[in-house]
Formats: sequence, structure tokens, C-alpha cells
Amino acid sequence: MLKGLVHSFESLGTLDGPGVRCVVFLQGCPLRCVYCHNPDTWDRSKGVRMSAQEVVERVKRYRAYFGSTGGITVSGGEPLLQSEFVAEVFALCREEGIHTVLDTSGHGGQRDRLAPLLRETDLVLLDIKMTTEQDYLQNTNGSLQKAMNFLEELEQQEIPVWIRQVVVPGVTDSQENLIRLAQLLAGKKCVQKVEFLPFRKLCQEKYEQLGLPFPLGRVPEATDSFCREYANRFYALFSAGQI
Repeated sequence: MLKGLVHSFESLGTLDGPGVRCVVFLQGCPLRCVYCHNPDTWDRSKGVRMSAQEVVERVKRYRAYFGSTGGITVSGGEPLLQSEFVAEVFALCREEGIHTVLDTSGHGGQRDRLAPLLRETDLVLLDIKMTTEQDYLQNTNGSLQKAMNFLEELEQQEIPVWIRQVVVPGVTDSQENLIRLAQLLAGKKCVQKVEFLPFRKLCQEKYEQLGLPFPLGRVPEATDSFCREYANRFYALFSAGQI
């Protein structure tokens, strides 16, 4: 029986897709984002081995809370590293009538292994972390092209997508960044929503416990009000025909 590496569960997630979500955090990630909130999920030698059935039984405990408007969100780490396991979890959830959300960076999965997972996925939360290849490499050790290739696959499969980006002062808070992001998403019918999440430093204690330096320790947090204004500016680019 296939088992996955699970880091933890969050029973009442409200920022991880529609409604109230039971969030399953998986262990292991190929990226090293400078603002990562979960550095304790990086190491693939850790985590708890669980079967898909065990995960779904745990999720079902919270069904009274998420009801018909919420569901399960699998996050990480990077769930595409365990795409076959997540596909099993989602298949069982959909048999139970539980809405499935995949929270991913678009990194880590081989394309030929993604089809079974995407067939069982109701919605994808896709992080477009940076808007240039250089910034992606420098700040995440990842690739903008990989994220865009994954988005193109979602477009072809007609799977609904919410795009997310963390607003980091001095890194992803410029008008140029907004314009580049709008250009990247132009014409993508699968994209239903774009969310801008404020950079926070609540994770700093985790880095200290792990004996790791927090790369953005001296960077100020982004405010909720700026992120709302930033989102308004982004959507104004569409209505003004600037993409």
C-alpha cells in the first residue's frame, strides 16, 4: 500500500481555498523560498508515514466544520513530490463528496504522473512566486518557467486555478511586478482569481529552532491595506486593457 509523508494537519483553515478547509501539509519541498513559513517541511527524511485511507479518515472528522462549502486542501512542502499519494487521497475524498484543493508551486512532479492527480482535483492554488526567471532562482531556487508550464497544463485540462503571490516589500511590491504578472496570466481562462498575501514573520521562531538564518529577518512585513490596494491595482490593469 502506497504511503505518503505527512507533516501535519490544520483542522480549520480559512485561507486555503473556498470555505473552511482541513489542510494536510506534506513533508518535502524542492524550493527554498526566502519567505517560507514552513522550513520544517523541507526535509524528506522526516514526517509521518500514512496511507491515503488514514488521511481521509482524519479529514472526515472535521466534516461538520467544513460541510459542503469547504473541503480538503493538500499543501506542503510541495505536494507534487508525492503526486501519486495525493491522487489516492483526492480520489477517496471525491468518493465521499469532499471538495479537493491542491496548493502547489508547480514544481516537483513529472508531467506523465500528474494526470491521475489532476483528474481528482477540483481547484488548484498555484503560487507564482516571482515574475522573472532571475528573481525566481535567486529567491526560491526554482523556475518561473516550471510554474508557467504547470499553469499551461491546468489551462489545457480546464482545471480552475487561483493564483497566489506573497507581497514582500522591496521584492514583489512594485508596479513592474504587477504588470509582468498580468502579462503572464493574460489569456488564461482557467484563472478564476488572483490573491496577494502579505509577507509575515511569524515563522521566524521556526528558523531559530532549526538553527537556520531567516533570510528576510530585517525586511518589514507587508500590511493588509497595502495588499488590498495592490490587488486593486492589479485588477485595474485588466479593465484598462494594459495586458
